[in-house]
Amino acid sequence: MALKQHKDDQVRYNQQVDNSRNYVLPFIEQTKPIKDGTTVLEIGCGEGGVMVPFLEKGAKCFGVDLDKIRIDIANDYLKDEVAAGKAEFLLKNVYDEDFLQRFKGYFDVIVLKDTIEHIPEQEKFVPYIKQLLKEDGQIFFGFPPWYMPFGGHQQVAEHKIAMLPYYHILPKPIYMGILKLIGEPKNKLIELEEVYDTRISIERFERILKKSGLQVKNKQHYLLNPIYKYKFGWKPIKQTPIITAVPFVRNFLTTCVYYTVG
Repeated sequence: MALKQHKDDQVRYNQQVDNSRNYVLPFIEQTKPIKDGTTVLEIGCGEGGVMVPFLEKGAKCFGVDLDKIRIDIANDYLKDEVAAGKAEFLLKNVYDEDFLQRFKGYFDVIVLKDTIEHIPEQEKFVPYIKQLLKEDGQIFFGFPPWYMPFGGHQQVAEHKIAMLPYYHILPKPIYMGILKLIGEPKNKLIELEEVYDTRISIERFERILKKSGLQVKNKQHYLLNPIYKYKFGWKPIKQTPIITAVPFVRNFLTTCVYYTVG
């Protein structure tokens, strides 16, 4: 059974706002202060809640998503900010030529919160979005590594048994076969298969950054993801430096990573 926020737009939006205010924005501001006129883009913005704390600091915010329903919700929830020209939410593909022409070299900050693990061909995508940054701009990435207990996003499944940890790392035919045997509906099978196909580890992510010419400005790995505070009532716990330093193994014990790069 899916968690409440997977079915309730208002709950999901409120969690986005609070998590961004308490964790995402403070992390970004360690290397990139947000102030009046700062231009911010969120890719995969959903309902727009992540942008609220940035708007509160005077930033000019843009959100882009491929889900029309969620863009419509963002435009509704933040209609005053949109009407005032402080925010704009776009149903667009960032690869569209007119999007690149409008926003090339435009943004001080680009935010990808729980997004990069859903995007195909990350090796192509990451260097592409560099073009949207100003010369001194930075990109924030926050995502769950694939090998962590719920890296397959199986928490969105309809059946409780499908939400078990770690079995998503089995070979794809076995994993999908289990989901079908359990009786997951077709839409969930498609969603979970897409996550499997776009999975990303910490090591592959860092290799992509290096190949793209991006330097890590700041990073934080979490044993317990800050978003779990809202989902399960669990206090966030930062990963120990010893685990963070151990390649591959850290993926299994790290439920979330934050990076700012530029």
